[in-house]
Amino acid sequence: MEKKIAKAHLRYVRISTRKVQIVCDLIRGKSVGNAMAILMKTPKSASEPMMKLLKSAVANAENNDGMDPANLVVCEVFATPGPILKRMMPRAQGRAFRINKRTSHVTLCVTEKA
Repeated sequence: MEKKIAKAHLRYVRISTRKVQIVCDLIRGKSVGNAMAILMKTPKSASEPMMKLLKSAVANAENNDGMDPANLVVCEVFATPGPILKRMMPRAQGRAFRINKRTSHVTLCVTEKA
């Protein structure tokens, strides 16, 4: 019998993928309660949207797949780059430098402990 996996997606979050990936690495493989505690105490800007995403994945597991929220583990979490908002910043002597405002797509999967 294959394991059930519940997913949640966070799209177009206005934080660069590199910054989100740091928070992803902190919670990968942890139990849901542990991951929530880590996210609450992490002073990174990505931790707040990641906490909402984790809650969403747990709700999906409970309501759609009938899993027990107490036995859930974060089995997979990753961030991929989204579209880049390109802006211009005026510089000296009529030049303009481009500023890239990066976005991310985050996917989080939870499954029950074996």
